[in-house]
Parts: sequence; C-alpha cells; structure tokens
Amino acid sequence: MNVPVFDFHCDSAFKLLGEDLNQAGSLRKNAYHIDLERAGKLPGYAQCFACFTTSDREVVGNLSPIVLFERELATIQREVDKNSDLISIAYTPAEIEENRKSGKMSAILTLEGTAGIDYNPELLEDLHSIGFRITSLGWNEKNPLTGSNVTGGGLTDLGKAYVRQAQSLGMGVDVSHISDEGFWDIMDITQKPIIATHSNSRAVCAHKRNLTDDMFRAICETGGVAGYNFCRDFTGENANLDTVCDHIFHFLELDPSGEHIALGGDLDGVEHTPDGFEGVQSYPALADRLEARGLTEALIRKIFWQNALNVLGKF
Repeated sequence: MNVPVFDFHCDSAFKLLGEDLNQAGSLRKNAYHIDLERAGKLPGYAQCFACFTTSDREVVGNLSPIVLFERELATIQREVDKNSDLISIAYTPAEIEENRKSGKMSAILTLEGTAGIDYNPELLEDLHSIGFRITSLGWNEKNPLTGSNVTGGGLTDLGKAYVRQAQSLGMGVDVSHISDEGFWDIMDITQKPIIATHSNSRAVCAHKRNLTDDMFRAICETGGVAGYNFCRDFTGENANLDTVCDHIFHFLELDPSGEHIALGGDLDGVEHTPDGFEGVQSYPALADRLEARGLTEALIRKIFWQNALNVLGKF
C-alpha cells in the first residue's frame, strides 16, 4: 500500500555533514536512509528535518554546538534550494497539502537539543521566524533547561520559561529524549498539544527512551501525538516489521481512535533499523504489514499522514 508519509523526525542534516561535520552530501540521492529520489515515489512526503545539537564532546568533538547548528541549518536550506523542483520548506499544514497536491515534497524545520541556541528561550522567536515549528528541550545530556532520559532530573525554571515561550509562538514542544520527571513537569504546565516526535511504547520494549502507557495517555489528553521510532534498540529484540506493528497496535489499545499515533522514524540518526525496513522506500511495506494485520486503509492514512498534519495546526 503506497500512502502519503509525514515523518516527524530525521537526522539527515547531521548525516549529510559527514564524519568531519564539515561536508555536505546530497539529499537528492545518497546511500543513507532518506533521499528525495526514493521519497518521491511516495504519493506525498513531508519530512521534519531536525537541527541536532549537543554539548557532548564524544559526539561533536571540539565543534561548538552553535557552529554545528549553523552548518546543519545551512545544509537543509541549501539542499532544499538545490532541489526546489522536488521539495520546498513548508510552514503550515495548508502549505504541506498544497505541495502534496502539486507533486512536491515538504521540509519542516525542527530543533533537537538546545545547545545550539545556548538554551536561550529569547532566541525562539528568531527560530520561529526562520521556519522552525517544533523544539525539544534537550538531547541525552543534562542541560540548563532539563534532565534527560539518561541523566534524570526535571525542568528548571528556565526550562519552564522555554516551554511557555515556545508555545506562545506556536511551536510544538517535543518530549522525546526528556527524563520522566521532565515529561511530567511539562504536562503540569502545557497549554498546547505535546508531541513525542520519535518515541515508542515502553510496555512493548522496556527502554527508558520509550513512553509508558501513562505518558502516552497524557499526550493523547493534550491532543498531541507520538511518532514511531525505527531505532532497533527502541523496538525490541530481533525487531522486524511485526515488532514495529506491535508498538502501533499497543498504542491503538490505549487510543482506539488512532488519532494520536504518527511516524517519527529517526532515520539517518540510527545505525540499525528493524528487519524489513531499510529506509524511506520501506514505508509501503510497513503499510502492507499493518493492513495484513487488520488495519483499514483509512486508519493507516491517519497514522502515516493525517494525524501529523492535524497536530501541526494546533501548536
């Protein structure tokens, strides 16, 4: 089944920089998880491109997080400009739908980790004006805003100010990578739908990067969504397409409407994916497997496209 795909998270900008974080590969055609030639075979494609930044020296060496952010943003903008016949940056659900109907793909700018903007809520207005529509508070390290799933620790006062500023601007707040304490701190203050752009079910795979049932229910109550992550470590032992389906079906037990489940593949950001899923070209195979296990085409279209489009308009 070939249906439109809206994916809430990829790390293609970081991947395209290369091992020295200073090269620029091609988004049009490459050997990674995502390129436009393969994505263009889908009947609609919207991809959130994350600008990923961290202060973790094991990941970025001596490169400044601010410089890394600037390089990733420049990479996305350059690749979109070079391939304007295939893709354009979109700012609203209406623009994404307009692109789909005209045969063009959409790029949406998002922020993963806040080291690249020095954890400063005052810079969010500038990001929003550029086109950023979703932000997390951090990655795997503790920072001035919050603890992470690795370190533990809740939101600081600055973190709470960051959430309020993001939501006041119409930016979605992403809780993937955050600590359990930080998650619930956000739930205590949120005024808008919350999104876990790339997080799975902890009941199916007991990894602390995944969502507990209570967390997923809380996201549903805000009107938000959780995007399925193709990282093998977050999917399960001997992961394959059926294991992926297990996560989606578990979320459906908690959300029978299917309106709070989406895709957030983490493609180009993970080393190993489940067997049967090799990259963006594998989305039709996942749709086929979901259909074989009993999902209707209408529900698959919700999960693959419409739910993401709907929540983007609610931030």
